[in-house]
Amino acid sequence: MHKALVAVLTTYALFASAQLRKQAEAAHPQTGGTVTVSGLRRPVTVIRDHWGVAHIYAENQHDLFFAQGYVAAQDRLFQMELWKRVGQGRLAEILGSSFLERDVAARLLRYRGDLQGEYLAYGADTRDILAAFTSGINAYIQERRNSSEGLPLEFQLAGFDPELWNPEDCLMRMAGYPMTGNALSELYHAQLVSSLGVERAGRLLDLPPGVKLDPVSGADYSDIGRDVLRNFVGSDTRIEFPGQTPAVSTSTPASPGLQDAGDDWLSASNNWTVSGRLTASGKPILANDPHRTIAVPSLRYMIHLVAPPENGSRGWDVIGAGEPGLPGVAVGHNQDIAWGFTIFPEDQQDLYLEQMNPEHPDEYQTESGWKRVQAVAETFQVKNQPPVQRELKFTRHGPIVWADGHRALALRWTGAEPGTAGYLGSLAVDRAHNWQEFEAAMEKWRLPAENIVYADRAGNIGEHSAGLAPIRKNWTGLLPVDGASGKYEWAGFVPLGELPHWHNPAQGFVATANNNVTPPGYPYKIGFEWGAPYRVDRIRQLLSPNSAGGAKPEKLTVKDMERIQTDTTSLAAKQLIEILRNVSAHEPSQTPLAAVLLNWDGNLTRGSAAAVLYEYWVNSMRRALAPLLLGGASPQQSSENARLISLVEPRLPLPVLIANLREPQSDVFGKDAVAKRNELVLAALASAEISLKQRQGDDPQGWAWGKLHTIHFRHSLDSVTADAAQRFDIGPFPRPGDGTTVNATGGFPGQTAGASYREIFDLADWDKAVAVNTPGQSGDPASPHYRDLEPLWDQGQYFPLSYSRQAVERNAGEKLVLKPR
Repeated sequence: MHKALVAVLTTYALFASAQLRKQAEAAHPQTGGTVTVSGLRRPVTVIRDHWGVAHIYAENQHDLFFAQGYVAAQDRLFQMELWKRVGQGRLAEILGSSFLERDVAARLLRYRGDLQGEYLAYGADTRDILAAFTSGINAYIQERRNSSEGLPLEFQLAGFDPELWNPEDCLMRMAGYPMTGNALSELYHAQLVSSLGVERAGRLLDLPPGVKLDPVSGADYSDIGRDVLRNFVGSDTRIEFPGQTPAVSTSTPASPGLQDAGDDWLSASNNWTVSGRLTASGKPILANDPHRTIAVPSLRYMIHLVAPPENGSRGWDVIGAGEPGLPGVAVGHNQDIAWGFTIFPEDQQDLYLEQMNPEHPDEYQTESGWKRVQAVAETFQVKNQPPVQRELKFTRHGPIVWADGHRALALRWTGAEPGTAGYLGSLAVDRAHNWQEFEAAMEKWRLPAENIVYADRAGNIGEHSAGLAPIRKNWTGLLPVDGASGKYEWAGFVPLGELPHWHNPAQGFVATANNNVTPPGYPYKIGFEWGAPYRVDRIRQLLSPNSAGGAKPEKLTVKDMERIQTDTTSLAAKQLIEILRNVSAHEPSQTPLAAVLLNWDGNLTRGSAAAVLYEYWVNSMRRALAPLLLGGASPQQSSENARLISLVEPRLPLPVLIANLREPQSDVFGKDAVAKRNELVLAALASAEISLKQRQGDDPQGWAWGKLHTIHFRHSLDSVTADAAQRFDIGPFPRPGDGTTVNATGGFPGQTAGASYREIFDLADWDKAVAVNTPGQSGDPASPHYRDLEPLWDQGQYFPLSYSRQAVERNAGEKLVLKPR
C-alpha cells in the first residue's frame, strides 16, 4: 500500500512538473522575428544579447519608450503588476484580507498633489514619455490576452489578470518609501527614551560626536512602538501567494539571538570614481554596486535605449539598469558621462505627535486652535469578501498612521512633494553630457536621496549628493516632535549647491558607501544615522597606492575594480581581532580556538572556519553587552527587562560594540572595567565555540561560513503548487562576506540583501564596460535568462556590457523587429 501511494504521488508530481513546464513554454514571449504592434509610428529593432540585455533602436523618442515598456513587460510583467498594485494599495483584491492593512498604508502614502506639477517636476516631456512607456506595456498585455497561449504562467498560477496601465501608475511612492529615512528609527528612539532616559538611550546608538537625542519637553512616547509602521513597507518586500502547502525554505534556519555582524539596514551600496591619472587607460573608471533586497526576479532591469535627435533634442544612447516599471535608465552611462549611486541617508521623514480633541475626535490642536482633520473615504476590494470602507485621515503634516484617542502620529515625508517618484528623476541624468548638465539634472533627483558619483570622457570626476533635504532649524529629527506648537516645521529644503559635492578632488578619487559625507561643521541637520565606515574605509584603502594593503603600484584597471567590488575582507573583524589580541596578552583564553581568530586575516570566505567562529563570537558579545548598556538589566529580573533586551540586542550597532570593548568604562562594566571586559570577550568566545560545535560538529576542520551563510532566491509563487518552488526558486548557495565587507552580503544567517547589480565603466572605451545582474534579466521561468546570471554573480564574475552597435551585433542572441500595425 505504501509503495503504491508513493508511486501515485511521484507520478502526480512528475505530471504537475511537466504541466508547469508546458504552461510556461506556451506563454513564453516572442523575442525573435517580427511582431506587428498597434501604437508604434516606425519600426523598432530590439537586440537581446547573450545575457538577456535588450538593446532598443528606435527612430524617435515615442517609439523608444513604447518599445521599452513592451520589452520590459515581455520580461517582467508579473513583477511589474505586483509592484503597481503595491503602490495603488490593491493587494487585498488578489490576496485577501491579510493584505488589507498594507493596502491602507499604501493609500495613505499616495501622492495627492497637482498632477501637472508632478509631471513638470521631472521634465517638460515626462508626461509624453510615460504615456509612450505605458502604451507599450498595454500593447503587450493586449497581445497576451488575444493569444491562444494566454497570459504568462505567473498569472495563470496566481489566478488574476493584469490590468492596463496609465501614466500615473509610474508615479507611485512605495518604491522610494523605505529609502527615505528614519520614521522607524524615531519610534525605536522613542521607545528607548521612554524606558531608559536620554543619556542611557543615546549610548545604544551610533550617533556622530556631539549629536544627542532631543526629546520635546513633556512629550508622551509611551506605548508607541515600531509596530506602528509594520504595514508601511516598500514594493520590494516579498509577497507570498498562498497555495497547496506552505513553502519550506531550505536555507539555514537562524539560531536564537543570531544576526548579521554587519550593518545592512541601509542596503550597503558602494560606488567610486577614479581619475585617469590613477588608471592604466588614462581615462576615469567608475564603479557602482547599488544594493537592495535580493529577489527573483531581480529588482534591477538592464536596458539600452537608442534614438536619434529630434525637435532640437540630442536624442538617446543610454545603457544601464533601472526598475522594470519605470522608463529610462537609473544608473549607467550615455555617450559622454557615467554615473552610479548609493543611498545618501538623509532624514526625509518626521513623525509629529498630534494632540486630538477629546470632545471632537476629528480635530487636532495647532498653535492657532483646533483644526479639523482632512478625511478621505476609500473603498478596498477584498478577495472573496465584500468591499471594505475606510476613512483615511490627514493633518497638516501628513497621513495619520496611528492614534489612541487622545494622541495621533502624523508622518511628514518628502514623498508627498511633487517630483518624488523614486528614480524617475533619472530621465534628466540620462540626457546630461557634462558636469554642468549633470549638476542641473541633480535638481530633478529628489527621491530617494543618493550619493551620485560621476565621470566623463573629458577626464573629469566628481560626486554630488542629491535628494530633498528638509531644513530643521531647532531639532535633530531623531525623535517624534510636537505637532501642535508650530515650532517644529520644515523651513524649506537645503539648496542643491549646499548638499555635499566634489569635483576633481585632489586625491584622484571619490568613494561612498552610505557613510557620512557631510564636512565638519556642516550647518544643516539633514541626518545623523550614517552607515558604518568599514566598507568605505576598505574601498579607500584598496584605491590608495600609499596605504597599507592598498592598490598595487601599477595603474588601476577594470579588473582591479572587479576585485574591489567582490572583496570580502572585514575591517570590523580586524578591529575586533586586535581587541582579542590585547585581551589574550593579559588573560589567556581557556579555548585553543582563540588562535584561530588571532591568525585569521579577516577575510570572510565561504569555506573559512575562522569566519563562522567570528560571526558567532560577535553575536555572543552582543548578547552579553546589551544588558550592561541597559544598566545591568537581566531578562530574569522582569518582563520589562526582557522586552528591552530583545529590542536592543538585534539593533546594537557594531561600532557601539567595538567602542565599548576597545575602551571599557566603569559605568558599563562596573569596577575593574578592563578585567570585566576581558572576561566578557573570552566568555563570548567560549560560548561561540559551544554553539558552533552544536551546529557544525566538534571538528573545526569541518566548519565553514558558507554552511551557515547562504542565499535563497524565493519567488512569490513558490508555494502555489507542489513543485512550484522547484520551478521558480533558485538556491540556496553558500555565500562569502557579511554586512561590513565591500561585497556586502547582509542578513544572518542567510543573505537577504546585496549587490543585485554591478557595473564598471572605463571611459577610454565604453565597450570595455562590464556588468552583472542577478539572477537574470527575465522573470519568465521558461526563459534561458531567468537564472543564467546567478552563477556569474555568485562567483564575482561579469559579462561585457556592449555599447557600440558593432559590439552589440557581435554579442547578439536574438533580434526582434517591432512593426507598426
